[in-house]
Amino acid sequence: MEFIFIGLAFLILLLLIVWRPFFKQDKKVNLDNAKLRHETNVSLYREHKKEIEKDYREGGIDEESYQYLLAELDNTLLQDIEAGASEKEVSVVQYKQFSVLWPMGLSLFIVIFSIALYSKHGSFNKVTQMPAGHAQQQSMTQEQMQMQREKEAMEYIAKMEKHLEGKPDDGEAWYNLGQTYVAVGGFDEAVASFNQVIRIEGEHADLLGAIAQALYYKNEQKITADVQKYIDKALALDSNDPSTNILLGMHNFITEDYPQAISYWQRVIDTNNQGVNIAALKEAVAEAKKRMNMPEANSSDMAGPQLKVNVSLSDDIAKALAEGEDRVVFVYAVPTNGQRMPLAAVKLKASDLPTVVVLNNSQAMSSENTLGSVDKVHVYAIASKQGGVGIKSGDYKAEALGVDVNSDKTLELVVNHLVE
Repeated sequence: MEFIFIGLAFLILLLLIVWRPFFKQDKKVNLDNAKLRHETNVSLYREHKKEIEKDYREGGIDEESYQYLLAELDNTLLQDIEAGASEKEVSVVQYKQFSVLWPMGLSLFIVIFSIALYSKHGSFNKVTQMPAGHAQQQSMTQEQMQMQREKEAMEYIAKMEKHLEGKPDDGEAWYNLGQTYVAVGGFDEAVASFNQVIRIEGEHADLLGAIAQALYYKNEQKITADVQKYIDKALALDSNDPSTNILLGMHNFITEDYPQAISYWQRVIDTNNQGVNIAALKEAVAEAKKRMNMPEANSSDMAGPQLKVNVSLSDDIAKALAEGEDRVVFVYAVPTNGQRMPLAAVKLKASDLPTVVVLNNSQAMSSENTLGSVDKVHVYAIASKQGGVGIKSGDYKAEALGVDVNSDKTLELVVNHLVE
């Protein structure tokens, strides 16, 4: 009896779903498949990362395999972020008026089908028995899921190409086709599609950035002269273009220049573009900070000054340090009024240099004393002999005095002086 009541409840709910559009006609619906896809991929990224870390802890894989698998997993997530950042906002569609005969006919079919199904199987156990095909679907491997996605992408490409035969000036269709080609590795076709959008709509930063992305993947994730040309043109039109900044952030992440990667990604997060999956991008920033052993900052911290410092060693000091233990390097900024408490500080190793460090409010010792609380600072880079903070005898140092915290230029610090 309980099963009958449950069945009736589901039948009523299904009928409500069928009739609801009839009573809700002319209401606009916004579809955002890109966001759902990105959220799903971020969830899969976390699960796969846990599995890899578990295998590593249990001795199933060695250190080299562990690092390689993590890098591949990060790269997959970042590519999806990048593709999601370039997608245009999905158009709002409107339901067309339809006759009452449609929901009536569908409702009659549902009722007759439900009665026939129960009559055929005759029992609760048979009705609720899981089909073998469903169990097989649940056990699909990652490779099978990838093959399924590629199959769906190729079907979509065929559909869009047929659509464009009749509407060759549909810029949005060309753009979506280009993004799909990038996803399946058709980079030349993607560039051709984006050029069609430029033909229709003119040059825009997001289109040039999309071409740069496609060429970047084609050249095995290397920034060639051709890729750099499109990057420069895109940033000249819009320095905050999401697709271009995400590409640069991903490239710096792959090359382990995490501060620079964070700088590019944070610029996109701060603009809060609706076409970008901000949540996924914050995941990438958090991962970069984790690899730098940096505390995670909130968005208000990152909204203040972003002081870029290119830290390097002079040739003679680099040679001297190469013969001993890897020294700790502190890069920090202090107020010009004589106070020695750092307003921002980053800890590195001498072997990390040269690198670009981004000093910001998230690295402050207290919330009251930050880079944003002053106009000018003294910036130091100290290769510590003892591994402690401060400037002591035997340390190597570089300094820049009276630096404007709001400067957008990269400060050059070359550690070339021995502290006596």
